[in-house]
Amino acid sequence: MRIGIDVNGVLRNTLKKIQQEYEKWYIDNPFLDEDENTFKREVFSDVTSLELTKHLSFENNDDLYDFLYREHTMEIFGHAGSVENSSIQELNDIYLDFRDNHDFYIVSDEIGKSKPATLFFLSKFGCLIENVKFYSESTIDSLWDSIDVLLTANPKLLLSNPTNKVLIKYNTLYNDTISVGHEVSLIKELREKIKELYD
Repeated sequence: MRIGIDVNGVLRNTLKKIQQEYEKWYIDNPFLDEDENTFKREVFSDVTSLELTKHLSFENNDDLYDFLYREHTMEIFGHAGSVENSSIQELNDIYLDFRDNHDFYIVSDEIGKSKPATLFFLSKFGCLIENVKFYSESTIDSLWDSIDVLLTANPKLLLSNPTNKVLIKYNTLYNDTISVGHEVSLIKELREKIKELYD
């Protein structure tokens, strides 16, 4: 069995780091020249969903893209914290116990400089899984071709998976209304799910 583990929302607390970096550079920055840009930056609410513009003000989609993928990519995707205190260590233990019978893949929706930043994040926390697969909206089919089971928090993936694939939802605030056959709230619960599905 080929098991994919999504990075965002499962291993990496990307949303919290996005808000921290936004506040650091646009709200609390004492060197920001307000006359340089008349657009008002503000935090509408804590970032608790993938719809960033509901929580943070951006001039347009290009402004959002620049913030994430040009100006603060390493800070956001490389230096974010983990979702749980021991996410990667728990995953490493599961990997070592099951790797003889199952193939594990780290998967992540990344573009441009967020790819090396994500590799830095994985190395920083000592991830032992050798297979890393990046995908985008245009290459999503290749992701599904690579795995049989996916552990993800991403609502898009939870709602649009091929019928012959098994989904395990990692419970978050932004996917709590989505119902799938399998759910976990902690990485360590993946161990029992694998046994339940395949032993």
